[in-house]
Amino acid sequence: MNVRSQDSASRSDLNLQTGSQAHRISNIVADSALQELRPIGRERLIVVEDDPVTRTMLVGYFSENNFEVVGAGTCAECRQALRARTDLVFLDVQLPDGDGFELAKEIQATSNAGIIFVTRRDTDVDRILGLEIAGDHYVTKPINLRDLLARARSVLRRRSIDRKAARNHNSIAFGDWIIDLTRRELLGSDGKPVALTRAEFDLLAALVGADGRPLSRDYLIEVVSNRQAEVDIRTVDALVARLRRKLVGSGTPVIATVTGVGYKLALSERL
Repeated sequence: MNVRSQDSASRSDLNLQTGSQAHRISNIVADSALQELRPIGRERLIVVEDDPVTRTMLVGYFSENNFEVVGAGTCAECRQALRARTDLVFLDVQLPDGDGFELAKEIQATSNAGIIFVTRRDTDVDRILGLEIAGDHYVTKPINLRDLLARARSVLRRRSIDRKAARNHNSIAFGDWIIDLTRRELLGSDGKPVALTRAEFDLLAALVGADGRPLSRDYLIEVVSNRQAEVDIRTVDALVARLRRKLVGSGTPVIATVTGVGYKLALSERL
């Protein structure tokens, strides 16, 4: 297949149609201790897609846009590719040897890579699940490659900022809790971590960082997904409801509803 001719078509916002077939390889569990450094100046990206046409298209397009790109057709191939340092993963949900949501959990546990789901599964349930589990974005097929490139750069830019902020070792106390922005942990009054999804942590960190100022639901949508089209107000409301259930102990509401606006942190005492 002529990748360049396919890519030229993609530059006019080609919409890809996908099928499914790829060879399998033996299951190799990723070992973060074996991760190697990428070439300086080039982010490393893994395209996990079982359709060879779509996979080749994405590999070619992002290679020409100065990424180091590896293609993977199965969960097993992705695990093998993750042995090297990875900055971002494009992840299909339906793969021949496993579920993309479960694989995302593995990636999150063994790698600091960002995750963008790229899939045909476009129900609200799948979209919300993907973003809550681990996804930075949830993109449904057919794909607009220019838009996907913009999203990838946005995720990488945000993660670069997060890494710089982490070096400041920021910890903020509010009520009975301490949020550690470096380790991305929430600690209770007993010093034990409170389990939060990525979306829950990002939303809580935004509220804490606002020092009691109300944040609109639209803004919080951007915090969770970076794209308003990906999630809606119901997603934010669901995340707030879950955080409220987890942030109990002092008897004082931690997240307050601001009618007509959104939400704010009711407790905002800084360390």
